[in-house]
Amino acid sequence: MQARKKYVLLGLCACCWLVLFYWGGGVQLRLLRLLTRHRGDVMRPWPNWTDRAFLPRYAHLDELQTDPGMAESPRQRRQAWSAIYKDSRCRMETCFDFSRCRRRGREGFRVYIYPSEKNDRVSESYRKILTSIAESRYYTSDPREACLFVLGIDTLDRDQLSGQFVPNVDERIRGYPLWNDGRNHLIFNLYSGTWPNYTEDLGFNIGQAILAKASLNTEHFRPGFDVSIPLFSKDHPQKGGERGWLVRNTVPPRRKYLLMFKGKRYLTGIGSDTRNALHHIHNGKDIVSLTTCRHGKDWEKHKDARCDHDNLEYERFDYQELLHNSTFCLVPRGRRLGSFRFLESLQAACIPVLLSNGWELPFSDVIQWNQAVIEGDERLLLQVPSTVRAVGNERVLALRQRTQMLWEAYFSSVDKIVLTTLEIIKDRVFSHISRNKYMWNYLPGGLLVLPEYSTHLAHFPFYYLGLGVTPGQEFTAVIHAVSPLVSQSQPIMKLLQVVSKSKYCSQIIILWNSEKPPPSRSKWPPMPVPLTVTDGRRKTTSRFLPHVAIETEAVLSLDEDTVLLTSEVNFAFLVWRSFPERIVGYPPRSHFWDPLKRAWGYTSKWTNDYSIVLTGAAFYHRYYHYLFTHYLPQSLRTLVDRTSNCEDILMNFLVSAVTHQPPIKVAQRKQYKELPSPQGTKSVPWANPEHFNQRQECVNTFANWFGYMPLVHSQFRLDPVLFKDQVSVLRKKYKDLERA
Repeated sequence: MQARKKYVLLGLCACCWLVLFYWGGGVQLRLLRLLTRHRGDVMRPWPNWTDRAFLPRYAHLDELQTDPGMAESPRQRRQAWSAIYKDSRCRMETCFDFSRCRRRGREGFRVYIYPSEKNDRVSESYRKILTSIAESRYYTSDPREACLFVLGIDTLDRDQLSGQFVPNVDERIRGYPLWNDGRNHLIFNLYSGTWPNYTEDLGFNIGQAILAKASLNTEHFRPGFDVSIPLFSKDHPQKGGERGWLVRNTVPPRRKYLLMFKGKRYLTGIGSDTRNALHHIHNGKDIVSLTTCRHGKDWEKHKDARCDHDNLEYERFDYQELLHNSTFCLVPRGRRLGSFRFLESLQAACIPVLLSNGWELPFSDVIQWNQAVIEGDERLLLQVPSTVRAVGNERVLALRQRTQMLWEAYFSSVDKIVLTTLEIIKDRVFSHISRNKYMWNYLPGGLLVLPEYSTHLAHFPFYYLGLGVTPGQEFTAVIHAVSPLVSQSQPIMKLLQVVSKSKYCSQIIILWNSEKPPPSRSKWPPMPVPLTVTDGRRKTTSRFLPHVAIETEAVLSLDEDTVLLTSEVNFAFLVWRSFPERIVGYPPRSHFWDPLKRAWGYTSKWTNDYSIVLTGAAFYHRYYHYLFTHYLPQSLRTLVDRTSNCEDILMNFLVSAVTHQPPIKVAQRKQYKELPSPQGTKSVPWANPEHFNQRQECVNTFANWFGYMPLVHSQFRLDPVLFKDQVSVLRKKYKDLERA
C-alpha cells in the first residue's frame, strides 16, 4: 500500500513539471517570438557585456574593452598549434640524431652557422646571437663536424607587421641540403604571431628543429627538447653586461616601495585584461601601479575615460627610481607572455611577481625559479598585495640574492643567454656527463662548472663551504723552468730543496720549457718527495694545463727563480685551505682605470691595495687548470704563448670571474719587485720595457673578452699569529719569516 502511494506521488510530480514547462517556458518563448516578429523578425540576442544597462554597478565600461570575438577556445589554439608545428611531440630521443655529436665524445659538440645570403637583412639582436656562437668554443666552420646547426636567416621577429620580418623562410630552408626536416637544427625566436591574437605562429614549419623561444606557452613547450629563453631588447649587451644592483644586504631588506609597476596599458586585444585591471591595486603609497595608454600611432582615437587621469599619474614617478627602491616588481604579460620587465627586475634585485598564466619561464629545465620569483595568477590580481606583504624578511633577502645570482650567471648579456642555451642542449646530448640542478642554481652558475672535469660537487672548490668539505692536506708543486740547467747553484736547485722539505708537499713537477732538452734525473738533487719532469712544449700556457700527474687538490705554482722559505710555503698553504676557491700567494699587483687614455692600466707599485697575486708563487685549486684550458678561448691562450707573457694575469681574471672576489696576499720575508737586473747578469723578462707594455695591453684584451673587469681590489692581508709583535721569536710558530 505504501509503495503504491509512493508511485502515485511521483507520477503527480512529473505531470506538474510538464504542465509548468508548457504553460510557463513554452508560452513565454512563443510570446517572445511574437514580440520580436513585430521588430523586424530578428530575435534579440543575450545582452552584450559592454551594454551599460546589464553591467554590475561595481564594474566600469572602460575595464571591459576586450573584444569577445577575438578570443580563441583551447581547442582552436591546439588545432592552430598542430597545424604550425607538426612535430609537437618531438623529444631528443625521437627527433635528434645523437650520432652526429658522439663521434669525438663531448668534443664532438660543434655548432655550425649557415652562411648568410646576399641582401639578407639581419637584426642587431640576431647578429649578436650569431657572434656569440661564432666566438664560442663550440663553433665550427665545417658542417661535417657539426652536431648542431643554426640558420643564417634572421628568425627572431616573425610578426608579419614588423619591418624585420623575413619572408619566404619555408621555401629557403627546404632548399638546404642539411635541413633534413629540421633535425639537429636550433631556431631562435623572440616574437611570434601578429595582431590580434599573437599566436605562436612562426610563419614556417620548424619540423624537428629545437626551438629556443621567448614567451613560450607551457601548452606548446616540448619538455626536454625546446629551450625557453628570455625576451631581451636590441640594446642588451653582447658580453659581460652590467652587474646587479644589490651591492649590500640591508637589514631589514625591504625598500621604500613594497610593489611597483610602470608600463603600457592595452585597451583592446590579447593582454588587455590584466593590464586594464592593474589600477585597482595602486594606492600611491607603498604600492605604485601605473599604466599609460599613450603608445602607438592612434592611441587618442581609442582612448577611454581613464586614459587622461592615468597618463597624468604615470608622469609623476620615474621608472628607474621605482626600480631602485621597490622590494617587489609586477611583471604582467604584454601582448605576448614574456616582457622586458622580467630581466629589468632581476638586475634591479626587485623580486619579480609574475602575472602571465601559462608562461614557460626561461631555462626552466635547469633553473629553480621558485627561489627567485613569486608566481601570481592573472585572475587573482587583487590577492597580490596581501601575498607579497606576507613574505617574511628572511625570504625577501633570499629571493633578492637569488635574482642577482641568476642575472649575473645567465642573463646579463647575449653571450650568456646563448651559451646557456647551448650548454642545456649539450647536457641533454651527453646526459651521462651533465650538470645537476645544484650546479645550475648556486654560485658560480652552470656556465663555469664543466662536468667533463667532474660531476661530483665535492670536487669543485667553490662548493666546499656549503657542503662542509675540508680540502686535502697535501699539495703538488709545479715549477715553470725556462733556463737550461748549467750549475748546481742555480735558484731552481735551492727552490727544490725548500719546497720538498714542506711536510705538506706530496710531489714536485718541473714543467720544462727550455730550448735545451731536460737533464737526466741524476742531475737533480735527491729529495724526500717524487720529482717528475714534464715537457712543456715551450708554451707559456702549458703551466696551466690539467696535467694528469697532479693528484692533489692544491697546486703550488712557482717560477724557477722564486725565493721562499719552507715556513712561508707552509703558512700560505694553511691559508689556502681556509680559502680554497681563491688564489693565495705572495707577489701582489694591481690594475686601475686611466681616464685620460680611457683604458685599463697595470701597475707593480707596492701599495696596500692590490687585485692580482702573481702565479710565480701562489696556491690555487687544480680545477682552475681545467677551466683555463677548456673554458677560455683559444685566441687568449694563443696571445699568451706568442708573447710569453700575461698568463698569470689571465689566471687572475678567470678566478675572480668565478668567485667575484679578490685573491689573498699572505705575509712574506722577501719582497719581489720587477726591477732591472744588475749589470752583467742575465736579463730578466720584466727588465724589458716591452714586457710591461705587453701586460698593459693584456689587461685590456682580457677585459674586452670578459665584457667587464672581473678583477676586485683588496687591502686584505693575512699574517701569522704574533707576526712582527714585540715578543720572543721563540714563541712564534713561523720564526724564520721575521729573520732577515
